[in-house]
Amino acid sequence: MTGASDGDNGLNAALLADAERVVRAALEEDLGRLSADADITSAAVIPPDVTFAGVIVTRQPCTVAGLPFAALAFSLLDERIAFTPEAKDGARVPAGNILAHVRGPARALLAAERTALNLLQHLSGIATRASAFVQAMGETRAKLLDTRKTTPGLRRLEKYATRMGGAHNHRMGLHDAILIKDNHIAVAGSVTEAVRRAKAAGHTRIEVECDTLDQVREALNAGAERLLLDNMSIDMLRQAVALAGGRAKTEASGGVTLETIRAIAQTGVDYISVGGALTLSAPAIDIGLDWRTP
Repeated sequence: MTGASDGDNGLNAALLADAERVVRAALEEDLGRLSADADITSAAVIPPDVTFAGVIVTRQPCTVAGLPFAALAFSLLDERIAFTPEAKDGARVPAGNILAHVRGPARALLAAERTALNLLQHLSGIATRASAFVQAMGETRAKLLDTRKTTPGLRRLEKYATRMGGAHNHRMGLHDAILIKDNHIAVAGSVTEAVRRAKAAGHTRIEVECDTLDQVREALNAGAERLLLDNMSIDMLRQAVALAGGRAKTEASGGVTLETIRAIAQTGVDYISVGGALTLSAPAIDIGLDWRTP
């Protein structure tokens, strides 16, 4: 898999609306107000009629993510700025590759530069990390999933970036999927009772976190559709997959690294979820904007 999962760029209405919220907030955070003239340095040293052109270049190999949001940062500040991509989100590119050309009023370009690059660097870092995990899995049937371990306020954008790296989204939030975890089980009293209550509430697609093989058996007997196999050894994962026997999908989670993910995938699990290592600790890609006089 070399690009966005399922061939989907994922730019749906919900994501685009959220992206505008994030980009507006980021610009206002940097400028104080949504105006190029709020950049007091550029306003002081650059005449208002000067036009600059430049190229956005990656200084290191990466999987690209965030070009539409970088373009949005420029256009929200000045609609006269032309943003012409030379790459697509989800593409793997070498160091020195031009990602986009920009041209327009110099003051606005300089004022939006840092916001645009921050987003592009951060999201490309996530996509690059996701791509590395997908490649490390090798030719197995398991799919890589992200989690809810995302930067507050940036979840939709970060989950978009994991897709650009070849991962698949788990649930977007607590509102769109049932996942019964250890604390839910503790409060309900047992796996069986927690699943029963979820079914009584009208839910049919139910995932249960299992720490032991006994919990796997209990979750299967209770009718769970999916099993989250938490921090299990390779041998336990194999046994859990065998117990599931196709009656429920299996998801390995906890302690997954680039060094261990292939062995985990080879146990036969359907999914492997990786949390903060994908989104919270992925290093930003070194991407810069090189100015060229038109």
